[in-house]
Amino acid sequence: MSQPLIEAMLETALYAPDLDAAERFYGGILRLETIARVGNRHVFYRCGSGVLLIFNPLETVKPPEDGAALPVPPHGTSGAGHACFRLAAENFAAMIAALKTAGVAIEADFTWPNGGRSLYFRDPAGNSLECAEARIWGIE
Repeated sequence: MSQPLIEAMLETALYAPDLDAAERFYGGILRLETIARVGNRHVFYRCGSGVLLIFNPLETVKPPEDGAALPVPPHGTSGAGHACFRLAAENFAAMIAALKTAGVAIEADFTWPNGGRSLYFRDPAGNSLECAEARIWGIE
């Protein structure tokens, strides 16, 4: 088999029509570092060596204006998405405490057959989020 061309996941996108609620959740509760926010279109976060993009789906379906400096094609989705954040075993208790303090319901907390732990919950837009040890995918 030849070597993969892809090195790693650079960015992951989720969609949320209420960016203020998204900011309170991702920046406040999950403590991700904000890279940038552009009006009611998007807010971007640093997430380890990658980036989490939160787009307002009502804005990203609009085509770029003629002559736009960044001609990103329209995109988006409807319905809940999913993203998984890598979390070290020693940080699960702090994450659970932060979620409970914020009133975020934990939908599942279990250990996979290979020994890796996963924690599932939802953001204000209904996206399914997971925090997991990397070993669920045989990493580390």
